[in-house]
Amino acid sequence: MMMHLLQFAWTDLLNPEFYIVNGGLWLFLFIVFAETGLFAGFFLPGDSLLFVAGIYSNELARELVDLNNDFLNLLLLTSLVVGAGILGNIVGYWFGAKSGPYLYKREDTFFFRKKHLLAAKDFYEKYGGGAIVFARFLPFIRTFAPIVAGIVQMERRKFMVYNIIGCVAWAVSMLMAGHYLYQFIRQQYGFDLKDRLEVIVIGIIVVTTAPVIIRLLRHGRESGKGSA
Repeated sequence: MMMHLLQFAWTDLLNPEFYIVNGGLWLFLFIVFAETGLFAGFFLPGDSLLFVAGIYSNELARELVDLNNDFLNLLLLTSLVVGAGILGNIVGYWFGAKSGPYLYKREDTFFFRKKHLLAAKDFYEKYGGGAIVFARFLPFIRTFAPIVAGIVQMERRKFMVYNIIGCVAWAVSMLMAGHYLYQFIRQQYGFDLKDRLEVIVIGIIVVTTAPVIIRLLRHGRESGKGSA
């Protein structure tokens, strides 16, 4: 399952298969954790990584224990991803909670406006639960959502409930989509998706990032009209 690292190119860092084939189960789980547990994790692959991991679910699960069953191996991998995602969100929430008091006292600068922090607080008081769940499916946003939840002091029990719901929904949908779509296409059409993973990854990136880009563009237009 190991690639030759001597053939490494910087573009490989954008390829989810590179992490799975070269790093295996533990690097894969660390990336899932780092996307929300580490503030700089926003650049790491998320949805596409889980989809590809679903295709390689048997190989990844066997690094821990081989259950001799496709579904059980997939279930084991899903449980590990859910755990890594929940832990990452908890660390992100903790970071936000610890930095929150400092941010509330901080003076306005070119890069920081207290009004934006207060606006985020109002948003989470109104949509907090849903924001944590749906953020798991949105690149970039899922990195900062638990941090903001900690900053605005979302109630811990409420945060954990939605944290668990979001991580379970994300892991189950992405891993099972990759696993079963791979099997279906291979059995029905004799085509191995592993030979065209780059096309699938690009498609997933476009689908998942389009709503974020559209929202940012709309927000920019509204801000421009407001300042006009």
